[in-house]
Amino acid sequence: MKKIYVMVDMEGISGVCMSEQVSGDGEAYQRARKYLTWDVNACIEGCFQGGAGKVMVRDAHGGGYHIIWEELDPRALSTHGDTGRERMPGISGYDGLILLGYHAMAGTPAAILEHTMSSKSFQNLWINGEKAGEITIDAGIAGDHGVPTIMISGDDKTCREAKHLIPSVVAAEVKKGLAVRGGILLPMKKAREVIIACAAMAVSQCKKIKPVRVKNPVTMRLELISRGRVPQNRPGVKVIDGRSYEAVGRTVEEAMNNLFMD
Repeated sequence: MKKIYVMVDMEGISGVCMSEQVSGDGEAYQRARKYLTWDVNACIEGCFQGGAGKVMVRDAHGGGYHIIWEELDPRALSTHGDTGRERMPGISGYDGLILLGYHAMAGTPAAILEHTMSSKSFQNLWINGEKAGEITIDAGIAGDHGVPTIMISGDDKTCREAKHLIPSVVAAEVKKGLAVRGGILLPMKKAREVIIACAAMAVSQCKKIKPVRVKNPVTMRLELISRGRVPQNRPGVKVIDGRSYEAVGRTVEEAMNNLFMD
């Protein structure tokens, strides 16, 4: 019985192409919550078609309360809200990770809603000297537990970034980025069909995809947008300059927690 873990972000969801859809409480956001839930259900359907016996969905966008729970496919378990300092609770023992609705790293040209962790606060992030985004972070966390990242969904730049990191990953391209707030979107029905087919394919061949292994110790460096916000005198943090600092950990998650510790 294959067990699949699905991390869900919002910027790469089908039909999403502007910031008003991923935050706040307006009409655009409420409609985008439906789009997100539909994409999640398509992914769940594909996972079971591909041979999954268990699917865990983790709402990983912002505070983690975006999936419409009453409309979620009842075959899947789901994690909502704050998970503390553990980004993927229970990931150990799963056979594959799916990154659904993800976006390209900060600074990617013509990528829809590109950013890394925070579009308001963070400029760039590096892992062991290589510029990285949330795809690398989450694939690396799963890899520390021996779990391969088997599928990605999002725009064409997101899929390209994932393929560069994991050549064998199954990429569900549901839109093409034209700008930060614009792109060419697949029709709703077609996008869902793509996600179902890609999830089924990814699950069926998950044993052939290797986990992402980030060399340890892991050094994570963050460049801030604003001046004067670099943490001073924090144990384990090395200040690089007025906007940049770094932290080290034995794993990707430990390095991230040390970097973002309040």
